[in-house]
Amino acid sequence: MKTLVGLTVANLKSLTRDRAALFWTLFFPIMFVLLFGVLFSGSGGSKVTVGFVDQDGTTTSSGIRDALAADRSPLTLQIGSLEAEKAAMQNGDVSAVIVIPKGLEAAVAQTRTGHPASVAIQLYTDPSQTQTTQVVQVAVSSAADNFSLAVISGPGQSAVLTVTQLTLASTNVSTVTYLVPSILAMALMQLGVFAAVPLVQQREKGILKRIGATPLARWKLVASNILLRLIVAAVDTVLIIGVGIAAFNIQIVGNLALAAGFVFLGAGAFLAIGFMLASFLKTEEQATGVVQVVQMPMMFLSGIFFPFAFMPDFLRSVARLLPLTYLGDGLRQSMVNAPQVAPMAVDAAILAGWLVVCLAISARSFRWE
Repeated sequence: MKTLVGLTVANLKSLTRDRAALFWTLFFPIMFVLLFGVLFSGSGGSKVTVGFVDQDGTTTSSGIRDALAADRSPLTLQIGSLEAEKAAMQNGDVSAVIVIPKGLEAAVAQTRTGHPASVAIQLYTDPSQTQTTQVVQVAVSSAADNFSLAVISGPGQSAVLTVTQLTLASTNVSTVTYLVPSILAMALMQLGVFAAVPLVQQREKGILKRIGATPLARWKLVASNILLRLIVAAVDTVLIIGVGIAAFNIQIVGNLALAAGFVFLGAGAFLAIGFMLASFLKTEEQATGVVQVVQMPMMFLSGIFFPFAFMPDFLRSVARLLPLTYLGDGLRQSMVNAPQVAPMAVDAAILAGWLVVCLAISARSFRWE
């Protein structure tokens, strides 16, 4: 027993002295708990912005508007005409449109005289934004149910206010079709960032030093690495889209030439980030850990899988600093005409900025031995 305790203590000391193992064992899971807790706890007052159209224009419809905009409601209302709010939804400025039809107050008055009547709220949602749609549906249905309960006078009466759901999107795409560009963006990000690991490994083993002593120009080594990654990026793109078409019958309805431009620009930007990381990392173990720390939070904070509407305001500000946000947005717009986070020109400019800045840092700081 004494030997067993001694060995256990020795192993414990060894673990605590290994900073990388300590991080992955203890602190990385804690980081994920905090990350998902903030994303899904609703902290920070995050709300879904929706259009609100009041065609009844009465005190009754104003009461419904106030209920939907209450402090505890998950919705923020943008009030306007039906045409304006539908256009805003197609541009990605609002996530849904709620229409209060004309005749609501008249239906309430008729019901209170013993002649039940009903009207239906029109709720326009985007079929590609399933999570946001669920939030809006629950909020609007709850408001309609509470309103009907306050009006009807006895059991068995039909609801005064119901909800009719309509679809509105820039293109009628399935959820899988919508997610394919996001998955492609994630694959390109991993392809580029993980380029840091073999570079650090080769430097640690002295391979780069020996290559540097040969007549081979260093720029050729760098260029070959870049060319390899771009070829893999093209193959990745074909495979991901091909599997999506074959297995799920997805429809790519956007501009494929523009999408190809974002593929190579995004791959180049993340490859530059990988080179920059390799400039400062000393060991393979260290590189593996840092790359994971960089790419894992980026996946969850960039909006490629979790809509911006679910994020607290301060996390949205962080997301707008991440290159993956703009790669995913550019690919979704160019491939499936999805609502934008930013104009495509802005997406391209920000990715180009990351590419230039990170390459400049790498050129100045990269060590061959």
